Amino acid sequence: MESVTNKVQMEKKGWALYFSLPILSWALYDAANTIFSSNINTVFFPFYLKGMIGSGEVQQQIASTFISYANALASILLVIFTPLFGVIMDRTGKKKKYIVILTLLTVLGTIAMGIFSSIEFSQTILGIPLSLGFVVLFFVLSKFTYHSSLVFYDSMISDLGSKEQIPLISGFGVAVGYIGTLIGLSVYLFIDDGAFNQSFIPTGILFLLLSLPLFFFIKDKPKENVQKQSIFSGYGEIVETFKQMRNYRKIFTFMLAYFFLNDALATTIAMMADYANTVIEISSGKFIILYLVSTIASIIGSFIFGYIAKKVGAYRAVRYVGILLVIALIIATFAWNQGAFWIAGSLFGVALGSMWVTTRTYIVDITPEEKRGQFFGLFAFSGKVSSIIGPFVYGTITLIFADLGNIASRMALGSLIILTIIGLVIHARVKEEW
Repeated sequence: MESVTNKVQMEKKGWALYFSLPILSWALYDAANTIFSSNINTVFFPFYLKGMIGSGEVQQQIASTFISYANALASILLVIFTPLFGVIMDRTGKKKKYIVILTLLTVLGTIAMGIFSSIEFSQTILGIPLSLGFVVLFFVLSKFTYHSSLVFYDSMISDLGSKEQIPLISGFGVAVGYIGTLIGLSVYLFIDDGAFNQSFIPTGILFLLLSLPLFFFIKDKPKENVQKQSIFSGYGEIVETFKQMRNYRKIFTFMLAYFFLNDALATTIAMMADYANTVIEISSGKFIILYLVSTIASIIGSFIFGYIAKKVGAYRAVRYVGILLVIALIIATFAWNQGAFWIAGSLFGVALGSMWVTTRTYIVDITPEEKRGQFFGLFAFSGKVSSIIGPFVYGTITLIFADLGNIASRMALGSLIILTIIGLVIHARVKEEW
C-alpha cells in the first residue's frame, strides 16, 4: 500500500502536488521554524540584547560582539553533534521522530527565554545580570536544537517526490516558510514599546502550532533489521567518509563552496537587525517593515529559483544566487542612506530563500540514495562549522575596532563579501555532469 501511495504522490503535478497533505504539512513546518529564525535569531533577541547592554557607539559594538559570539557558541554544539544525525537517519530511516523531539526542546527553550527575561535577579555573573545570562544560555540551546531539527527536515524532502519534483517542492517549502516570517513578526503588534522579550513566549507557541501538521500527517519509514551499534560509532563512519573523499570529490568540493557561501548567509541573518540599527540608524519599527519586504522578496525568489533550478540545473542556480549575494553585501557594506540598505535587504532576501532551494536540490542531485542521510549530515556539518567562523570573525572585528564606532561594523560586514567570493571560486571548480 505504501509503494502505491508513493507512486500516486510522484505522479501529482501543479497545485495538486503542492497541496497534497504530506507536502503541505512538510512546508508548514518550514513556516514554523522560520518563525523562530526570524523572531529569535534575527530580530527580537538582538534588539533585546542591545537594549540590555546599552546605546553608546562603543557599547553597540560590544553588543554586536555579544550577539556574534552567542551564535558562534550554538554552532560549536552543532559541529559536535551534527555528524551523528545523518548516520542515525541512514541506519534507522527515522526522521520525524527526531524532528518532534528537537522541536519540542526548541519550543521549551524559547519559552524559557521569555520567563527568565521577565525575572529580575540581584546576582550578576562577570558583571552580566543573571537573568540576561539565563536568556543567552537558553538562546544558545534553542538555536542548537532548532538547527539540529533542520538536518532531519531537509533530508525528508527526498521522500516526498521524484527527482524532477524536488526543486518545485523545495521552492514551495521555502516560500511557505517565509509566510511564517509574516506570521511571526505579527507578534510585534502586541508587545510594549522596547519590551522585545515579550515576543519570546508567543514565538515558541506559534512554532509549536505550525509544527503539528508534520507531527500528525507525515509518517516515518523505519528501516528493518537495524544493527545495534553505539551511536558514537557514527564518528568513525564520518571519518571513513572523509577518507573516501576521492570517490566523492564532487560532493566534497561543493560542500567546501557551501561552507563559505553559508558563512556569509548565516552571519548576515544573525547580524542584520543589529547592523541596520547601529550603522544605518533604522529604528526597530522600520526594520520590521524592511524585514517584511525582504521576506516577500524571499517568497518570490524561492519560487522563481525553484523553476530556474529545474530549467538550468541546481549547479548553475547556486552560482546565480551566490553572485546575487555578493551584490547585496556590497550595497549593504557601503550603504550611504536607508534607501540603499532597503535595496540590499531586498536582494539579500531573494538570495537567502533561493540558496536554501538550490543547495538542498543540488545535494539530492549529486548524492547516492543509500548515503543521502549521511551526506545531508555532512552538508549540515559544513554549514555549521562555517556558522562558527563567520559570527566569530564578525564579532572579533567589532570588538577589536570598537573605538572606530560604526566603521567597525562596516568592516565586519565587508569581510563577508570576501568569503562569498571564495565560495563562488570553489563552486566553479565543481565538475558539472552534463
